[in-house]
Amino acid sequence: MKRLLTVLFASALLLAACGGSDSAGSGSTIKRASNFNDADVTFSQDMIPHHQQAVEMADLALMHAKSAEVVGLAKQIKAAQDPEIKTMTGWLKAWGKKITAESGMNHMGDASKGSGMMSAGEMGDLEKATGATFDNMFLEMMIQHHTGAITMAQTEQAKGKSADAKALAGDIIKAQKAEISTMQGLLDSGN
Repeated sequence: MKRLLTVLFASALLLAACGGSDSAGSGSTIKRASNFNDADVTFSQDMIPHHQQAVEMADLALMHAKSAEVVGLAKQIKAAQDPEIKTMTGWLKAWGKKITAESGMNHMGDASKGSGMMSAGEMGDLEKATGATFDNMFLEMMIQHHTGAITMAQTEQAKGKSADAKALAGDIIKAQKAEISTMQGLLDSGN
């Protein structure tokens, strides 16, 4: 009987140790189930398609950009935003919420323009551009895109409840402000 109690106690300790959490929000779902609010959900649902469009723009840069600096920036954007999409998708699943609206940020109507999202026409123009023309369009559009993301992240920090979502919002603000500075420098120098 003593041996059985020891095994049960050790098992309970092991299970407790496995219930920790990480910053990506994949820890104990029970603990985190009520640790979010509507602002966190909106942030995640809106930022996923926002990031997806930035990744799409970065993919275009890898095909059409002339400047090595623009190509490097595109790689940096993809490397940062792909994992963030996965993180936010994980949160929405854990919270029992829809991953995103059916047609991305189109559900925001006219407000989506304020988020920095590009229209289908703008994306089509970017896709057709090449060389230095592409580089300038990409930089100008991505500055607008990043500015919208920063605004969304600031709203999350002000209104959100999830510590993980608010931390990610802070990371987005810091990274995208730095990238805007880099992009503005490239525009100012003529690439």
